[in-house]
Amino acid sequence: MQTEELSYAIITPYSMRKSRTGGIVGRLISRTGLDLVGGRMFAPSPELAQRYAETIVTETDARHRATQELIRDYVLKNFTGTVNGQRPRLLFLIFRGPDAVEKIHRTVGHIVHERTSGETIRDTYGDYITDTSGKVTYFEPGVLTSFDPKAVERDLKLWAEFSHSDGGILDQVITFPTDAKIERTLVLIKPDNFKFPNLRPGGVIEVFSRSGLYIIGFKVHRMSVAQAEEFYGPVLPVLEKKLGPKSGRENWESIVEFMAGKKPGECPPEERDKPGSEKSIAIVYQGVDAVSKIRDVLGPTDPAKAPPGSIRREFGQTIMINAAHASDSAENAKREMAIVRADENNFKPLIENFYRRQ
Repeated sequence: MQTEELSYAIITPYSMRKSRTGGIVGRLISRTGLDLVGGRMFAPSPELAQRYAETIVTETDARHRATQELIRDYVLKNFTGTVNGQRPRLLFLIFRGPDAVEKIHRTVGHIVHERTSGETIRDTYGDYITDTSGKVTYFEPGVLTSFDPKAVERDLKLWAEFSHSDGGILDQVITFPTDAKIERTLVLIKPDNFKFPNLRPGGVIEVFSRSGLYIIGFKVHRMSVAQAEEFYGPVLPVLEKKLGPKSGRENWESIVEFMAGKKPGECPPEERDKPGSEKSIAIVYQGVDAVSKIRDVLGPTDPAKAPPGSIRREFGQTIMINAAHASDSAENAKREMAIVRADENNFKPLIENFYRRQ
């Protein structure tokens, strides 16, 4: 039996600015078959960028060493500073499963020359352009990772060290006009997207990118029964009024079970606050009129009534199994982000606990 490993992929600031995040996430999940267990947004400090860059060049083979040198220089140039009023944002994803390092390696691919096959993530989203003399004139790796288990462990521990100071909800990294109506809103990519490794989570993110908003927070979350009860608390009286007390309550308990894995009436008190069995991704978006823009892309609760091209028409099945949730007001976004602890750093303990057991 293969030993479980952790591996990682960093979606570069350029890939995020070009709204390639969803496509990359979809490939990483579907092509590796690995479990996405953690994610965190970072705006790296010069110290983190420098320390990460110092670890990159390890190859003795001249060809691969030259590529690593390009990646090192890329990190030093592109992970800090300001581009068009934005500090660089990157998304750090953690995957777990048998042979995880090699599976991420095969899916990400190398960059050693210009290719157009689309076989790997770097074939599709990376660029390696040379002039007639062979000199590299443009380089964009698309994603970054390490292909050696010991190096992966070293890198994960380094980023965990900086996860409080340089990571979290990045609400201060983008400059907006002073009179702009800036909002933050919460999206939950629901458990129906994670029944098996597939393109759906990435596809949902891809459609949300149409909003033109910025991802400033990202968390892999397992909602507890207590959190689900609080999160969907306002829905209970609406359902009871519409369907009657008994049927309304049953429907509401089914929603809690869908999100957390257990119905409140069947959950022992000592388990109410424990992370549930169902996985979601919590994403915080920021920008002008963020709430309405996200809601427009999401579509109405019933997928059958959602317009073509909306997330719920494309990915939803029923009123409950409808792919994603989005806050319906800035006030509710604040309430819901507090319930799911969108700013919680579960990235660092995930890494520490995994390697503590090794």
